[in-house]
This record gives sequence, structure tokens and C-alpha cells, in this order.
Amino acid sequence: MTKTVNEILQSDLLLQEVELKGWVRTFRSNRFIALNDGSTLNNIQCVIDFENTSEELLKRITTGAAIHVKGTLVESQGKGQTVEIQVSEINILGDSNPEEYPIQPKKHSFEFLRENAHLRTRTNTFSAVMRVRSKLSFAVHKYFQENGFNYVHTPIITGSDAEGAGEMFKVSTFETNKAPLTEDGKIDYSKDFFGKETNLTVSGQLEVETYAMSLGKAYTFGPTFRAENSNTTRHLAEFWMIEPEVAFMDLDGNMDLAEDFIKYVLRDVLETCKEDLAFLDQRFTQEEKSKPQAERSEMSLLEKLHFVVDNNFKRVSYTEAIEILRNSKPNKKKKFQFPISEWGADLQSEHERFLVEKHFKCPVILFDYPANIKAFYMRLNEDGKTVRAMDVLFPGIGEIVGGSQREERYDVLIEKMKALDIEEEELWWYLDLRKFGTAVHSGFGLGFERLVQFTTGMGNIRDVIPFPRTPQNAEF
Repeated sequence: MTKTVNEILQSDLLLQEVELKGWVRTFRSNRFIALNDGSTLNNIQCVIDFENTSEELLKRITTGAAIHVKGTLVESQGKGQTVEIQVSEINILGDSNPEEYPIQPKKHSFEFLRENAHLRTRTNTFSAVMRVRSKLSFAVHKYFQENGFNYVHTPIITGSDAEGAGEMFKVSTFETNKAPLTEDGKIDYSKDFFGKETNLTVSGQLEVETYAMSLGKAYTFGPTFRAENSNTTRHLAEFWMIEPEVAFMDLDGNMDLAEDFIKYVLRDVLETCKEDLAFLDQRFTQEEKSKPQAERSEMSLLEKLHFVVDNNFKRVSYTEAIEILRNSKPNKKKKFQFPISEWGADLQSEHERFLVEKHFKCPVILFDYPANIKAFYMRLNEDGKTVRAMDVLFPGIGEIVGGSQREERYDVLIEKMKALDIEEEELWWYLDLRKFGTAVHSGFGLGFERLVQFTTGMGNIRDVIPFPRTPQNAEF
């Protein structure tokens, strides 16, 4: 029976015959094959008897070729591995032309590997990142399922803009330049497939709220889209969002949930991905050495993960945070790129990182933000100027979670929508939740790629999603 490389390396099969399939990483001295099948970071060395192997077969054992090997597992005589396979039989399953195969056994730039995203998981870095991503994804579902949440598949095509930002991809069946127009010259979407203007969703939150208000606890974990023309290392046009919503839960409960959830999934991956995280930790440390001293992280990757898992999250009001930032040395010495001068400023990553890494030295949850810098659906506080919002701040990246207690009062929500020119007809169903059995409820959103980026230490968000979608790039 064919086994994986990981199964063989973890097993007690010494002096037994084994059989495996994988891809050749290297082949040296016409004798030593480093074989990998993606089940582990480690290769297994397969030693062939080149004197009794045809020259034609030897020529076909090239980097990238898929092969089937049978042989005896023995203690290794060489360095770098404890066991190896003495090959008795080898078959080439798929050839690989060494002159054309792009993933040669040498160091490649991440830019080059993005251009070859269909093959980049054959490198150690990307195979490790994607295995961690897979385990994180499973841990997300595991946490919610163990805690009584119902998984909801929210629409990808929607008629509403949950964020109110307007940066949405339109969905239409109209042919280019042939869309019917109304009398005032605008596109007549009543004749389109859905009979109205529709877009790819930026969030499933509003729809998940409807399920929370009947099932109690609900979450969605699916693709979301933003047509933001941004080419930074932090933005994607297509990404995955984790969005839980809970009925009868206030902001304090929401902060408890976010902290408990994050610690659970990180603990899980620290346990299940030790080998990959140890490798990524080494990669992160080497990467940091190449940066200017001022830009280097003070913590290794594993230290950052334990920094989150092992510390209680400090809860601080936005107002208190502004005072801390305003009186901080970097602000007074004009070291911040965006100086803090007054209450109401929208905090930047540099401010969030200062609070986490320098001032409190633990993860931070900021709450009660100014209403005018937050979304319409967040509950207005009694002061009339702040909302029951909360952001979870991490070392290295700043905000990783954004959430709030939702505005459950019908009349207040109507007023907020009017002030922002959001039409009642567009969200009639959302307003119905406030008419028929309204109650306090809360939730948050976490960009999954941000979480993967933090967990793996990768500097660019395009390197933690299988096929990145960014401005001018929809390859693969």
C-alpha cells in the first residue's frame, strides 16, 4: 500500500518494504533522489542502484518529475536524514523537462513565484504556508462548531453595500456598450438578469445577522470582494472573511468571543503545525535580518504567536488611547507619519502597533470609537458621538479584527441611514430585524488572509492565498 512521505518518516517501518509517490526535488550523482509529496516539509532520500538502472530511465529522473518508488526503508548512512529508501523499483509517472521547469532547486524571488503560483507550493516556504492555512481554516470551523454556532452560506451576489464604501465589483449580463438606458440616460438595471443593480459582496455580515436573530449563533466564512485600486502588501481584491454574529450578546461578550476565538485557532495551529511553523520562524528571522534596524521585529514569529496566546488582551477605550498616543514620545518628537493632534482621528497601523508593542506590551482591544469613522450599523452610545465598536490589535500588523454591538433600535438605525443617504428600500429586510423581536446582538469580522499572514510571518498578503487577485492581475 502506498504511503505518504510524512507517514513513512513518522512510522516504525525500518527494514520493511515501502511504496510511495511524489515529485523529485533533486537528483544527484545519478544515485540520490530527494522526493517530496507535499505531506511534509521534509524530503525522503531514495537511493537507486545506478549501475543496474538504464541510462534512459536515469535521464528521466529530473527535478519536478513525478515518480513511483518501491524499496526497503533503512537507516541512512549520510547526513541530513535518519532513514532512506533503498530503491528496488522505480517508475516515471510524469516527465519534467529540466530546461522548462521553473521551480529549480535554488532560491527564487517571491515575485517570480507569484508569476508561477500554480507551481509555487512545490517550494518549502509555500508548501508550509498553505498547510498552515489549511489547518487554520479547519480550526476556525472547529471552534464555531464546538461552541454551538450555525454555519451560514451567505450570498456572493448582493444588492447591498454592507460597508457603504462603494468599492464593489458589478455583476451584470449586459453586453459592453449595449446596456439599455432609462429616459434620463442611466443604465436600466430593471432589464438586467436580477432586475436590479447587483455586485459581488464585500461582507456577509448583514445576512448573518438575520440568522443570528433566529438561530442565536451564526457565522459565515466565505469569499468577499473589494474593487479598491490598491497595490499594497496588505490588500487583495478577493479574500476570505470570518464573520460570527450572536443574538443577546453585548460588546463585552463580543470582546470575550474575539479573544477566545483567536487564542483557540492559534493554539490549535501551534500544536498541529509545529514543523512548518519552526521552518517559517527560521525564514522570518532571516528575512528580518535583511531589514534596516529600525524596521526589524523585536520578536520572532513563534514569540509573536505566543505573545497573543499567552497574554490577556488589554481593553482600552478609543478616548484613552488617543490621550496615550497624543502624549507619547513618537508623537511629541514627530516620529509618527500621521501625527495625533485631536480626538476623532482615524488610527493608523503605526498608532495601533505602538499601543500593542511599546505601551501595553500585549494585544489590545480598542472600543467606543467616534461614530463618524465607523459603519452605520454600529450601536450609538448614550453620548451621541461614539459607537459600541471594537478593534483587536496585534503586534506587527495592527488591526486584525473589527466588530461591534449592532444598532438594534429601529428609530436610531433609520436616522443613521438617512444621514448617510442609505435608502430604506435597499435594506428593508435588515430593518425588519429591528421591527420583529429586536434584541441586543453583536459580531465581528476577521480577514482570514490577515490571520494567515500573521501566523506564517509572510510580508505580503499575496503570498498567503493560493491565487491572488489584485489590480491588473487575475491570472490562473
